Amino acid sequence: MKKFLLPAMGLAVLLSSGLWGLSFYDRNFRFGRMWETPAIRPHESVLPLMEEGGVPFSGGEELYREADGLTLKSPIAPVKQADLLEGKRLYGVFCGQCHGVNYDGKGTVGQSFTPLPANLKSPEVQALAEGVMFQRISYGNPPSGRQPPLATSIAMTDRWKIIAFVQSLETGKSGP
Repeated sequence: MKKFLLPAMGLAVLLSSGLWGLSFYDRNFRFGRMWETPAIRPHESVLPLMEEGGVPFSGGEELYREADGLTLKSPIAPVKQADLLEGKRLYGVFCGQCHGVNYDGKGTVGQSFTPLPANLKSPEVQALAEGVMFQRISYGNPPSGRQPPLATSIAMTDRWKIIAFVQSLETGKSGP
């Protein structure tokens, strides 16, 4: 028994001294360790600290969401021909699949919806205030239609250009 006990104790002492060496190395390591180093992804930067006395505020997209659609006005007025052409291009990218190339709600994707997407040349749509259109494009129209919210997909000024283009449509015309 003593034959095995003495070597086992020696092995235990040897292993524990080896572990002590590792912890000594760890304590005296000159560089940061993974559990102590703040995690920063390569494409991110550390957020700057707020200045003392700074006042937080809200605005931007929140104000448009909470505003009455009848009082919202386009920031790109007066509308230029270049804005209408850009609105038409953006319509083709974001809206044409559902509302169609003839703006009648009979786009390739829109055919699968019930109810069909709105006919953008209809008197009902043309009579909408630009702020109401902005809110429907931005935040959707869940109670009565299938308009998805596009605020995160389309920049704010681009939404206003699309609205200017849609408002330029009249029955029998195809826009700019």
